[in-house]
Amino acid sequence: MSAEAAGPSQPPPTSPYDPESRGLRLVAVLLVLTVVSGLIDAVSYLGLGHVFTANMTGNVVVLGFAAAGAPGFSVPHTLVSLASFVVGAVAGGRVAGRMGGGSRRRWARVTLAVEAVFLGTSSAVAFAAPDATATVYALIAVTAFAMGLRNATVRRLGVPDLTTTVLTMTLTGLAADSRAAGGTGRHSPRRSASVAAMALGALLGAWLFLHHGLGIPLLVAAVVVGVLAVCASGRE
Repeated sequence: MSAEAAGPSQPPPTSPYDPESRGLRLVAVLLVLTVVSGLIDAVSYLGLGHVFTANMTGNVVVLGFAAAGAPGFSVPHTLVSLASFVVGAVAGGRVAGRMGGGSRRRWARVTLAVEAVFLGTSSAVAFAAPDATATVYALIAVTAFAMGLRNATVRRLGVPDLTTTVLTMTLTGLAADSRAAGGTGRHSPRRSASVAAMALGALLGAWLFLHHGLGIPLLVAAVVVGVLAVCASGRE
């Protein structure tokens, strides 16, 4: 049978017609998500009682501070954040189990869309009742769940040096693999970009919170993640 009779051939994986290649590369997506993480942690730490909802390493330390009775820290706030993050990570793991073997593009976009919905919901709650005690707990729970969901997805995607929320190993790799340490420094640009993205997000989140309260920075985060949900590709 001739090639013509067999019908049109499928495009190779590297073809521009491959659906996985359409959109913004995952490296760029994850760097922008790192900015969002810095923003979320700035808002949660400054506006929700000195608790992190993206950086769980910091939260474990904060829990120790709170348990020791250090002023300005809350055991209930921190436990809600930790528990919600873990539940979100479990949900993200289940989503990865169902979708991880298929299209990376679709998987990433679905997860980011869900995160955008949760962040948008948290923004709406902040605008509706900014001073209510229940609002603090709701915002902690919703944003921490969204971050847990995202972290489980990012972990399964496995893009090197871009966890989007934790920088300890990124900084370690940046220093230990540098030319000063006898390494090649091959991944230094990506690692440096990740650190800069987190700092930028924290700066932006702190500025927005100090000048506009809780609702605006959460809305900005939701819009940015929503745009990424539309634009993300499945390629690194």
